[in-house]
Parts: sequence; structure tokens; C-alpha cells
Amino acid sequence: MPANTPVYLDHAATTPLSAAALAVMTRELARTGNPSSLHGAGRRAHMVVEEARETLAAAAGAHSSEVIFTSGGTEADNLAVKGLYWARNAADPRRRRILCSTVEHHAVLDTVEWLEAHQGAEAVWIPVDADGRLDLDVLGAEIARDPGSVALVAAMWANNEVGTVQPVAEAVALASAHGIPVHSDAVQAFTSVPVDFAASGLATMAVSGHKIGGPVGIGALFVGREVALAPLLHGGGHERALRSGTLNAAAAAAFARAAHDAAAALATESERLARLRDRLVAGVARAVPEAVLNGPDDAGHTGTRLPGNAHFTFPGCEGDSLLFMLDMMGIASSTGSACTAGVPRPSHVLLAMGRDEETARGSQRFTLGHTSGDSDVDALVAALPQAYARARKAGMAGHESSIRTAGTGFIS
Repeated sequence: MPANTPVYLDHAATTPLSAAALAVMTRELARTGNPSSLHGAGRRAHMVVEEARETLAAAAGAHSSEVIFTSGGTEADNLAVKGLYWARNAADPRRRRILCSTVEHHAVLDTVEWLEAHQGAEAVWIPVDADGRLDLDVLGAEIARDPGSVALVAAMWANNEVGTVQPVAEAVALASAHGIPVHSDAVQAFTSVPVDFAASGLATMAVSGHKIGGPVGIGALFVGREVALAPLLHGGGHERALRSGTLNAAAAAAFARAAHDAAAALATESERLARLRDRLVAGVARAVPEAVLNGPDDAGHTGTRLPGNAHFTFPGCEGDSLLFMLDMMGIASSTGSACTAGVPRPSHVLLAMGRDEETARGSQRFTLGHTSGDSDVDALVAALPQAYARARKAGMAGHESSIRTAGTGFIS
């Protein structure tokens, strides 16, 4: 595959900006006005933001007053987890426990760990099964053990690595019986599977623009109208005094347009992507029989897995090595590992699912989106045997090399 015709299979990281969202953003960037100003230009910008808020709320099954614009999913998760903990703990100092799944995105995991290290919180990690699904029995038992000590529950809507859709409704039912708020990171789920904030019973829910065809740098936290939340940022009192700062009208409008279009096409697009994913999974199995699919197979398209997610482990090779081999052949994918200072680390999600460290380091995630088609799958399947053979020949040499380069600025 020539390098000048890349195949993009990393939509879960960032999906291309949709044409409609780009047109809206370009139009608004050419205009001037602070949405908080009282003159005509300011009032026009304010109207743009409020229309975007209403559109986004409609796409997520929420009321417009529940939409708090943020810079993205990470800020939304931080505002939710810290804000809920601070508010609940201030109201009752006994509320120190945070019940959190072991497969959360680092925007949630690291926030919980920070609260534990610096704010007196007690993290209680709720395990998952071999497919990455939250263990509701353990969650229920931890709540029942001492409900008065629980500040909040964090359970993502769908996993960003292996695509497992979580039992959010069941988790909320367990928690709400004791008045405990639940936060869900729905960044990967929003407009990929049905998401209804009002029906979910969640206290807070995070979404992000660049995952759905909107721009980078804009996201939102849905906050129930009766939910008490302490702010991270202080200033002009924007966004219900929960997120001070001048609002990005252009990005909000583009985000809303992308959400509207994606939500309207959800049923047909999710089925198209699920069929394409099935084709990819079958193709990988033919090309590399040793590859192991992680997460539920969702053979009947029942919604147990995100429609565009296919996550594999490739025995005997470093995931980063396979990524680089594919990249050289014009195919963009991702690994499930997080790298710090040049040292590859095994996926915390796969470890939580019971995989050993070596297996967890050999992961590769292929994710499809609105620009994906049969030709992308065909290119991957054609390239995989050679790419895998080369990566397997390298074995774990890439891991050892990365360790030697730690501190040099190399990030794998």
C-alpha cells in the first residue's frame, strides 16, 4: 500500500471532521463576538452557543440546561469525578469511597488516583470479566457494605480499547437505590450506540467532539439539574458557574452539527460499521490465524460491543512494532498500551481482563468510522501477514530498545 494513500483505522482516537461540521466552524470562525458580551456581536455569538447547546442536548436525550461545554472529554471527566467527590464529601465527610471500574480511561483512573493521593478519597476498584464487562455483583456488594461512605460510582458507557459496552443501566440502578451518583465516560459510546442521558439516570456524562466528526478541543459534560457539583475552574461564572471561561462558539456549533448528523444516522451507520467490523474480524482471522479477538464478538449485533471496534492481541510481537510496520505500509492503527518516557507498558484494560503482561503488550486496535469502507479492510488484510511476520521476527526487541532509549524523548 503506497504511503500516499493511507488507510485510517484509528477513528476511536480521532475521526475526521465531517464536511458539515467543517462548514459550520469555518462560517463561525469568520465572525466576531464574545458570547458573554451584551452588544450585537456578543448576542449573536451567544445565540450560536445556545442553539448548539439545544442541538447537542437533543442528540443525547438531555435538557439544554444540562449541557456544560468543556475543552474535551478529559476535562469533562475531571470536572465530574472531582466535582462530585468534593460536593458529596463536603456535605458528608464520611463519603470518601469512589467505586470505579478497572477499565476506565485514564482521564477517570488518574483523577481517582489523584483524589486518593491528595484529597483523602478511598479508591475501590471494581473488576471486570474476561470480556471487559463490569462485575455487577462486586459493585452491588461494595455499595451494600456501607452505602453511606460512597461518594460516587464511575462506570464508562463503552470501553475505548476493546469496545465492550458496559451495563450502565444496571450500575445506576444499584447506586440510585442508595442515592449515590454515577458518572459515565460516554466519549466512545455517544452516537455509536443509543445514549439517552435522561433515561440513564446518570448524574453526569462526558462526551467529546473529535470522536464523532466534530473538532478537537470541544466536549461537554451533561450534569443533571439537581446534581451538586463543585467546579474546577473559577472566574466569570459561565456554564452554571461550573466551567468559567469564554465559550468557543465556533467549536460548539460544529460539535453540535456533528452530533445532530451522527445521532440522526445512528441506526443505519452502526449497522454498516458492525458489518464492516465483522468483515475485518474475519479477514484478520484468515490473514493471521494466531490473532485473538478481545472483548465480546457481538455476532448478532446486539450492542455488546461498539460497532466500529476490533481489538486483537498478536502473539509473539510487540504491539508498537506491528503498529510501525503497518504505518510504513500506509495503514494507521493503534495499540492499547500507554507509553511514558519511552517505555511501553501493557494495556491496563487487558490486564484487568486477565491477560498476562506479554499478551497485553501485543495488542492492536482497529477502529472504523464514517470514512471507512471495504477497501480499508481489504488493505489491512492484505498487509497484515507481512507486517505481522516482520513484527514477530523483532519479537520483544522493540520493548528492550525502548527501555534503553528511556529519557531520550522517544515516545513509542
